[in-house]
Amino acid sequence: MTDTIIAPRNAMISRPRPLRICLVDMNDGHENQAMRCFRLISSEFHRHVRKQNPDIELELVHVSPRDKDEMPPNDCDLYLSSGGPGSPFEGDGKSWCSGYSRFLDGVVEDTLSRGDNARSLFGVCYSFEMIVRHFKVATMALRATRKFGVMPIYTTREGREHPLLEVFGDRLFAFEHRNWEAIDLDEAQLKKIGGSLLARESREGQDDKGVAVLGLLAAPGVETVQFHPEADRMGVVSWVRKPDQAAAFRMAYGDETYERMLKTLDDPNRIARTFSMLIPGWLTRKFNGMAAERGWNRCDPPSQDLTAFGSESVRTLGAN
Repeated sequence: MTDTIIAPRNAMISRPRPLRICLVDMNDGHENQAMRCFRLISSEFHRHVRKQNPDIELELVHVSPRDKDEMPPNDCDLYLSSGGPGSPFEGDGKSWCSGYSRFLDGVVEDTLSRGDNARSLFGVCYSFEMIVRHFKVATMALRATRKFGVMPIYTTREGREHPLLEVFGDRLFAFEHRNWEAIDLDEAQLKKIGGSLLARESREGQDDKGVAVLGLLAAPGVETVQFHPEADRMGVVSWVRKPDQAAAFRMAYGDETYERMLKTLDDPNRIARTFSMLIPGWLTRKFNGMAAERGWNRCDPPSQDLTAFGSESVRTLGAN
C-alpha cells in the first residue's frame, strides 16, 4: 500500500524526484505502537527535508511480509523494517522468509554497486533477528526470561565512531521488549561481509547486564538494532502503565526499578533523545548521501530539540 504526501499546490511544475520510504511491517498482523511511530518519524522527516526542498514529495509504501506475503519493492530509497512478535525461526520454509532474504541480499548488492545512491535498510528487533540469522553473524537464542522496559544500551568503540551512534557517547537509553538475543558473535564472518559491532547489552569487557549483541552494521547498506529507537514517550507510557505489563515488570525487576523507569521517561536525555536522533539521524544521513545525484538539497542533521522531530502537532496526527 502506498500513501502519497503531496507537495503544496504552488509547487513548481518541474518537481524533484519523490523520496520513497518503505515501512516493512513485521508485526504479523498484530496491532501495536510501532507503525504509528514509524509513520510519525517519516512525516516529521518529510517536514524537515522540505525546509531545504520545498517541492519534494514523500511516498510512504507499507508492506506486511509475514501475514500478507508482501515483499518490499525494489524502487524505494529507504526501508524501515520493524519488530514483531514470535520466533525468528517460525518463517523457515515459508515464501515470505525466502523473499525477505532475497531483499536483504539485494540491498547489499545495490550498495556495493552504487554506494551512497543505493537503497538502504534500517532494521529493528524482529528484523534484527532475521538479519542476524540471514548473514550468519551470531546465534539467535531464546532468553531464559523476557527483557522489557527502558534499558541502557552500551556502544562499542566502533559504535562510538559510527555515524549511527556517535552522538550518544558510551551509552543511550531505549525501549526493549524481546524474548530472543543474539550471542556468540562471529567476528570473522561479520568482518568478512563488511560489518561491525556497534552496541552491546553490557559495557565492553563486562557482562553484568548480559552478553547480547544489540546493534550492528550487519553488511553494506544494512544497519540494525535489537532495541526500539522508534518508541516515543507516549507509546512507552501507554504500554508500561497497562496493569498486566506493570505487574509483570514489577515482578521481574521490583517496584523501585519500575518507579525509576517511569521517571526516566521524563528525562529528555534518555528515551526522548533516542527517539529524536537515532532513526531521524539515519534518515538524514542516507538522504544526504543521495542528494547530489537525485537533485536534492542536503539537510541539517537532527538535534535534540524535540520540536524538530516529534512535535506535538505531528504526534497528534500520527496517533490518528
